[in-house]
Amino acid sequence: MARGERSEEVWAWYTAVYEAVQEIPYGRVTTYGHIARLVGKPECPRQVGVCLKHLPSPSTDPTKPSSTFHSGNVPWQRVINGRGGISPRGPSGASRQAAALRAEGVEVEQGSMGEFTVNLERFGWFPDMLPSEAALVEGSDEEDEEDEEARDEAAYHT
Repeated sequence: MARGERSEEVWAWYTAVYEAVQEIPYGRVTTYGHIARLVGKPECPRQVGVCLKHLPSPSTDPTKPSSTFHSGNVPWQRVINGRGGISPRGPSGASRQAAALRAEGVEVEQGSMGEFTVNLERFGWFPDMLPSEAALVEGSDEEDEEDEEARDEAAYHT
């Protein structure tokens, strides 16, 4: 594999993380650990951070299409650490994330040491499963009920 290429397994991981992050509602936040749990790898919160760190910017060149996932369609700013803090990342990275969250109406506090925090009780989003998966489970439950009704109907007529 050439440098910079991702294996199918790594591509599947990045895709799962990016799709999960896309489901975080506007004006809400969740944690790296919660995203890891939602995608079935609760032991991998740091790897969620790695995925978001490597999220490309959308293409500004009209002759080159943007990547499927990019910072314009994956709300990276909505993922913070388990203590409600915005993890520091290079010059002005945390303040840029704080500004993006504030633009969504999330209250971001700045401590005396310059650290940014969000009240997870107020702005946190912690579903037991992703909404897209919940819809699939609900759909299969409805199908199971329909199948059961059809079997009951067939049994009644025999």
